[in-house]
Amino acid sequence: MAFELGVYHFGELTPDPTTGAMMNPGVHLRHLVEQATVADQVGLDVFGVGEHHRTDFAVSAPAVVLAAMAQATDNIKLSSAVTVLSSDDPVRVFQQFATVDLLSEGRAEIIAGRGSYTESFPLFGYDLSQYNELFAEKLDLLLKLRDENPINWEGQLRPPLIDGDVTPRPDRQIPVWIAVGGTAAPARPRRLAPRVASRQERKSELLADC
Repeated sequence: MAFELGVYHFGELTPDPTTGAMMNPGVHLRHLVEQATVADQVGLDVFGVGEHHRTDFAVSAPAVVLAAMAQATDNIKLSSAVTVLSSDDPVRVFQQFATVDLLSEGRAEIIAGRGSYTESFPLFGYDLSQYNELFAEKLDLLLKLRDENPINWEGQLRPPLIDGDVTPRPDRQIPVWIAVGGTAAPARPRRLAPRVASRQERKSELLADC
């Protein structure tokens, strides 16, 4: 595996060091697109955008920002960093990133995570006590959505899908990674272990090849 070098950005809003005024979210979002453009021009491999649902972050919809970046870049991979899958709908996540992948001609990636910040759980009506169960079930559904269409699926925490037609379909299989704050092994749901890899594991593989 070739070594990859990239940038990820959470889109945090910080006060201007001179005036103390908080940065405007629209200006900051446009700056992020400009940064991705420069990263692409200098030959970096990947640009990742985080997801937060707080007033001190500009990015709550990473797929929308990545779609804008797709139109301003040519070669760089465009990834979430991370998609808070536990409090999102895997069907919509797949559709959004399939759209980014089609717009970018095959450059989208998903880094799925539980969320180190938990403000999205009450915001979208999820029970924080099901933190791990939500992630495991939604990751299972996301991977099946990636692999199959139409889809038949049943879990415990959302209604089943019966002959679900989930579109658009990308022209390739979108890479899905698991975001890990520590070591890879504890964060990977055991029943999904053969099917996905973590960014931490990928980093270890890359370093081993150096």
